[in-house]
Amino acid sequence: MIDIRKLKELVRLMVTNDLSELDLRDEQQQVTVKRGGNQAQPVIQQIAPAAPAAAAPVAAAATAVAPPAAAAPVEPAADEGLVPIESPMVGTFYAKPNPEKPNFVSVGDSVGPDTVICLIEAMKIFNEIKAERSGTVAKVLVENGDAVEFGQPLLLIKPE
Repeated sequence: MIDIRKLKELVRLMVTNDLSELDLRDEQQQVTVKRGGNQAQPVIQQIAPAAPAAAAPVAAAATAVAPPAAAAPVEPAADEGLVPIESPMVGTFYAKPNPEKPNFVSVGDSVGPDTVICLIEAMKIFNEIKAERSGTVAKVLVENGDAVEFGQPLLLIKPE
């Protein structure tokens, strides 16, 4: 079984280097990670001692991953021109600094690269997430208190 920390690091490297597919193999396992749309989708397979026989199931597993990515382009057509701000980590999304305060940002608000858009709690640590780009908030995609994944779009920005 692959270490989840290693898998997260592979996904981070893919996003950082704008890779759409990554295929790693050794004697025990093969890891193929494909990015389509906004989510990375790993396919992990244990390799049997007879490596040529394992090649056919890998193709079948990669094909099984393709349908969810194919469904994604339908929604972005409605959001054409909007740029997603993605979660840099797994954790809990908080739209406001505390329950008595207003949200960091709302639809229609202008943001800059240093504007804090939310908090993500991971392992009892609250991390400020910044917009890292300028624009206007067009859509908030997650609710306060929702669990978020690495690379999950949090909100959509209409760039300036």
